[in-house]
Amino acid sequence: MPKQYIINALDIGSGSIKLLSVSRKPGERDFEILSQNQESSLGIRKGVVVDVSRTAATIASLVKKNEQDCGQKIESVYANIGGGHISCISSRGLVSVSRADQKISEEDIKRVLQAAQAISLPSKNGEIIEVFPKEFIVDGEGGLKQVLGLEGVRLEAETLILCGFSPYLKNSSQTILDSGLQISELIPDPLASARAVLSLREKELGVCVLDIGAGTIGMAVFEEGNLIHAAVFPFGSGHITSDIAICLQTDIDTAEKIKLEFGTCKIPCSKKEKKAEKKIKIGGEESIVFSRKELTDIIEARVSEVFDLVNKELKKISRQARLPAGIVLTGGGAMLPGIKEIAKKELKLPCRIGVAQGFANFQAEPSLSTLYGLILEGLDLEESPKPRNILRKILKVFIP
Repeated sequence: MPKQYIINALDIGSGSIKLLSVSRKPGERDFEILSQNQESSLGIRKGVVVDVSRTAATIASLVKKNEQDCGQKIESVYANIGGGHISCISSRGLVSVSRADQKISEEDIKRVLQAAQAISLPSKNGEIIEVFPKEFIVDGEGGLKQVLGLEGVRLEAETLILCGFSPYLKNSSQTILDSGLQISELIPDPLASARAVLSLREKELGVCVLDIGAGTIGMAVFEEGNLIHAAVFPFGSGHITSDIAICLQTDIDTAEKIKLEFGTCKIPCSKKEKKAEKKIKIGGEESIVFSRKELTDIIEARVSEVFDLVNKELKKISRQARLPAGIVLTGGGAMLPGIKEIAKKELKLPCRIGVAQGFANFQAEPSLSTLYGLILEGLDLEESPKPRNILRKILKVFIP
């Protein structure tokens, strides 16, 4: 047993890249932050690495800063993967129990999960990222979570297969390797966020987490403790900034300032508020004049579009307005004032803002949920001597 666990988490986002190094002694609950740094993203578009060398250089710079802060070398990281290319497919595997005494072995479980992967992927360049068992069925009796040691002749598995576009997945891996790091694990964005902000009870009842980043929005739906659906939308809070820049005819930096200082989804109530105007002075020379209602209309149009797409995704799995634990919003975009109220109205579900759970001494910010989720996933893998229930397909990159 090691004296302490040192875990490094790398969040490669469209708006920024963050690196967090923490340590925790076995048996203790609180983490100690060794170092946390971030830099603006360069070479990433809509959650996908499009410029490997530039992104690798940014990561290498962060690694150097963290190493100076914590006084030790960083060799490997738990990192996220994102982008609208990530999708999911339901699949079923079927095998005959191999042992003469008809008791189900670990080998039988591996074989049935492998059988579930024998499917045609949406893209010719598609690649399976993870396989999530939803339930096992033994001789027609379903709803089973653990089947090791049970007796039966036929074993089936209902699974959810998460897949992505192979060139984009390779870019993510190559970027990290080129920065001088090894990959401990690559974890999809919405799953990392869900690990940080959702409770076991919410996952059991039925819940949807929406991780609103700068360039993408990750969605993950859980029920009866299982992941039942996942999707990544190729737009995020950065698109709200672009909408403001276009509608108010200003530059992106000013639009971002306007969004952060005055942006809201709340519709002005009084006539005085509706007519009120705010002046923003730029460099003491120009002024942009806009009403709060005008700004709210710009933001609400984009946010409503997002929730409309979420509703369509929920409808695909017959969960529209049917998740008892509701919607959990997280990510930097979840800090937009009034977004929770719009979500309740549009999705017809209870809603809360999600921050990392179980981090007593950490900054409770939705924008850090993916980073904290990666830490928790890493801790699970470091502490667990046995393989987890999730069968991971490790992404391998062969470097000549």
